[in-house]
Amino acid sequence: MPKFLIQVSYTPEGAKGVLKAGGSARRKAAADVLAQFNGTIEAFYFTFGADDAVLIVEVPDHETMAAIALTVSATGTIRTRATVLLTPEQIDEAAKKNVTFRAPGQ
Repeated sequence: MPKFLIQVSYTPEGAKGVLKAGGSARRKAAADVLAQFNGTIEAFYFTFGADDAVLIVEVPDHETMAAIALTVSATGTIRTRATVLLTPEQIDEAAKKNVTFRAPGQ
């Protein structure tokens, strides 16, 4: 199953929700959404800085991740970025592929 790094930023309204219900309630909400699709949370951490939380999740496919991201973003309380994570072995396989490419201006 594909893994994704999810970076979360709460809007002021979303942050109020975290303050009201707590961090573990947000982790449970994320786990409940993923469980609908047999997905899991590998890690969930709250952070300081540009992001308010980061997660590593596993879902069945990219379309499922897109559906979840669209639904969550549509609430207007959370902004997310999803980054596909690849193992070193997957990069080994990618490096074996022969790619022909013409750089701009060449």
